[in-house]
Amino acid sequence: MRISELDGKRVAIWGYGREGRAALAALRWRLPGRALTVFCKDEEVAELRAQEDPTLAIRTDADAASLSSFDVIIKSPGISAYASPKVDAELNGVRFTSGTTLWFAENAGAHCVCVTGTKGKSTVSALIAFLLRAAGERTALAGNIGLPLLELLDVQPPPDAWVIELSSYQAGDAVRPEVAVVLNLFPEHLDWHGSEARYYADKLKLVTDARPGVALLNGADARLLEIGTALAAQGQRLLWFNTEAGWHVRDRWIMRGGRAVIDVKFLPLPGRHNWVNLCAALAAVEALGLDPLPLVERVVEFVPLPHRLQRIGEKDGLVYVNDSISTTPMASIAALDWYAGKNTAVLVGGYDRGLDWGVFAERVAADAPAAVITLGQNGPAIFERLKAIASAAKFVLRESNSMEEAVRFAQEALGARGTVLLSPGAPSFPRYRDYAERGKHFAQAAGFDPERISTIQGLGVR
Repeated sequence: MRISELDGKRVAIWGYGREGRAALAALRWRLPGRALTVFCKDEEVAELRAQEDPTLAIRTDADAASLSSFDVIIKSPGISAYASPKVDAELNGVRFTSGTTLWFAENAGAHCVCVTGTKGKSTVSALIAFLLRAAGERTALAGNIGLPLLELLDVQPPPDAWVIELSSYQAGDAVRPEVAVVLNLFPEHLDWHGSEARYYADKLKLVTDARPGVALLNGADARLLEIGTALAAQGQRLLWFNTEAGWHVRDRWIMRGGRAVIDVKFLPLPGRHNWVNLCAALAAVEALGLDPLPLVERVVEFVPLPHRLQRIGEKDGLVYVNDSISTTPMASIAALDWYAGKNTAVLVGGYDRGLDWGVFAERVAADAPAAVITLGQNGPAIFERLKAIASAAKFVLRESNSMEEAVRFAQEALGARGTVLLSPGAPSFPRYRDYAERGKHFAQAAGFDPERISTIQGLGVR
């Protein structure tokens, strides 16, 4: 569905976060004067009213009956596609679309690299854009990384390439990308998708439904190996990274097959998972038909994204690291692995979406940090899970009620030296709007400027 097809229909926008704002601006640009409705939260009403738009209706009653009075609804990604009232309205004949779907309809044939995966998709997207720009390509970086696609609806002149990060909520909206990258699969967002199996299926729509020119998959992920076999049988062109034949990490070197390309000590990216992310980015550039080898040395100039094992500063002998993007226990384990053997206090916990913290407990029992501080909605459950092993594993375990208290407990546990690591392993809501707001609060609680740490470099077209 293109935006022009919305003309003459009863259209509503459901959700007024970044995607909803972009959708409203795009429709006002392409269909000026059209009557529109926005379903928003109570706290967003004043901002919409301030626009003084007589053709805009503002509503907060997004129930099945209200939604069913429209022909088409542009739904924000964070609203589940599998829950009421969306399902009920759909049964009543309402057609749902998204900003991502509209953008792809408006940009059929654009040279796109789409990236998804449970973890690493923002870093890989930013790295691909960085490498393409280093090769002289005018490149757009947008999507789930922080810039809705509809904000780049009519870019002139068009970019040479688009690098688009897609969440599991958006992966099914892509159409014929030149390269589709799937990094890894771990359980996440089960509350939105309803089950682990559906989460994987929705994530994989980028390669099963979008009909990419090339599907680039992680050869070390068992689920992706299985789906790759099925895709190959259907005639899909496949490429792999994180395998010995392609781009991979060996003995702290980035390798291309048997060729050692760069020592990871020169990279600005901490952790083996980030070195694998770089391999994915290099493989994606190669899948586009460019030679990435001359570009590798430029990676030393790459500025890592905020909230991802981000060293925000040092005070009184303690280093503070912001890994607020960590929203699964596996991500917290990866962070602990990077700081293994160091005097570290890790802050974990957030929104409880039912994930099993048993694997985290096993990791802590085998190689414990100096302290684990729990916080957030699932903090008490994590605390109870770890309480039985804290004494034997010889780590401090504290339960906190606020970010400030968690930081103070970490400082007390570490004493005069060590690392305070925020790696929650859980989503930020409802306490925070998103992981970035949580990371800012951590920085503030530690005594640093919260705004200074949060800039994502490279968004947009350049």
